[in-house]
Amino acid sequence: MLRGLTIRDILLIDRLDLEFQPGLNVLTGETGAGKSILLDSLGVVLGWRGRADVVREGAEQGEVTAVFDLPANHPVFALLDEAGLRSDDELVMRRVSGRDGRKQGFVNDRRCSGEVLRQISECLVELHGQHDDRGLLNPRGHRALLDDYAALAGQLVVVRHAWRSLAQARSQLAERQAYLTKQAENHEYLTHAVAELKALAPQIGEDATLDTKRRLMQTGERIREDISKAGQALSLQGAEGLLSDARRWLQGVEAKAEGRLTAPLAALERVAIELDTAQRGVEDCLLALDFNPHELELLTERLFAIRGLARKHGVLPDALADHTAKLRADLAEIEAGEKDLADLQAILDKARADFDAAAENLSATRQKAARKLDTAMAAELAPLKMERAVFTTELSRIEAGPDGLDAVQFTVATNPGAPSGALNKIASGGELSRFLLALKVCLSARAEGLTMIFDEIDRGVGGATADAVGRRLAALASGGQVLVVTHSPQVAALGDHHWVVEKQVSGKITRTTVSPVTGDARTAEVARMLAGDTVTDQAKAAAEVLLRAQ
Repeated sequence: MLRGLTIRDILLIDRLDLEFQPGLNVLTGETGAGKSILLDSLGVVLGWRGRADVVREGAEQGEVTAVFDLPANHPVFALLDEAGLRSDDELVMRRVSGRDGRKQGFVNDRRCSGEVLRQISECLVELHGQHDDRGLLNPRGHRALLDDYAALAGQLVVVRHAWRSLAQARSQLAERQAYLTKQAENHEYLTHAVAELKALAPQIGEDATLDTKRRLMQTGERIREDISKAGQALSLQGAEGLLSDARRWLQGVEAKAEGRLTAPLAALERVAIELDTAQRGVEDCLLALDFNPHELELLTERLFAIRGLARKHGVLPDALADHTAKLRADLAEIEAGEKDLADLQAILDKARADFDAAAENLSATRQKAARKLDTAMAAELAPLKMERAVFTTELSRIEAGPDGLDAVQFTVATNPGAPSGALNKIASGGELSRFLLALKVCLSARAEGLTMIFDEIDRGVGGATADAVGRRLAALASGGQVLVVTHSPQVAALGDHHWVVEKQVSGKITRTTVSPVTGDARTAEVARMLAGDTVTDQAKAAAEVLLRAQ
């Protein structure tokens, strides 16, 4: 419930504090008094899209604050929790507008965007009038209104889930088909590439190993001759033979040299040992350098083949093994593609069947709800003096979508036998107001916790019809809160609370004020609405009768 509205320096309002009550709250005043300004001001704090220049002339900024009392289970609390703006049972919305057009929004004294204000306000307030902005006149919103009326949220969840599953299955099948079609074009290439790589069977690290062996073989051809010469120089025909002769000659005369040859012979013994070590090293090196020239040719050929394939496939030589595995997998995928497509098609067929079943079930429920709504509308139109009018909820088949298979449109025929058509094209101004009111009464059965605002919904009607409109508004306000801007004395007299909107001019300054009226003041206002500029005793008497009749 909207409990309080505080306005500072907005349009023609300099300072205004209003405290609204449950039930039917009526706002009246002469044409041009500024009733629309009050709604514009409320729209500022609720984040409604409207005029940008709302700051009162002479002020630097304007401000509107709205205070709501909410039951603990109100759906707005979920939005507040999500935005980190939760309060207990009171909600304070405030918006400051600057002269430059910039606006700052606050919820429970925490900054928030205009979009957050709009989302919150949708759970708090509905505005209705002849230029209805809640979708009653827009066929695009009729299906959602019917679904809300029939409480189809659970079935909609099932249908939307089935639609997502169907869309996902379609996407997966299409993607798989496109992939396999593209890959099929490469089948011949993949078959050849896999066979070529399989025949070569390159191993990780093989490129480096072969390169090292090849360089060693190539180097061996150049150094083997010198190593062989060195080996010959160290053999019996060279150093070893000369060393052996020297030792033999010295040993033959050692006894006669009185010990002078002992040290030289010991040195030669050590040299013989080192010479043997050198000979073995040279022999080992020669053995390592010993290779078949054909082996070098084969090794070089394999090394170049590995590097050639690596360049061909755009990978490093060590990556050829993994690349081979990938190409094999691609080839296997193509060869197994038909089975994959069959499996995906089966998944798609099941998803389509599940969606069709859920959508048909939803359509059947909507058909029942449509007939129920038509019956309810007939009951509501009779008290509004439109018992001969026919309201019909029409369902037609459309292309499948996340909300099912149905388009919904509210149509009317104002007289028996007359063609039916869209609300705003068939009904006159007064008829349209009553249709909208009746429709809102029917559709609001489950709209708990909403403050409903009707902006001159009674325009174009009078007398007994205006009284019927007022009584439907009063019924709608029972147990809730309705604000109605009205020019009808019959509607005003049925209000639980009454405010008068007035425009006051002081010098060059014009201000709009809103004041509660009770007792004689209320009687005078209803009499003014009945009589116009000149309020007669008869008008006062008629006003008293209207007020007593409520």
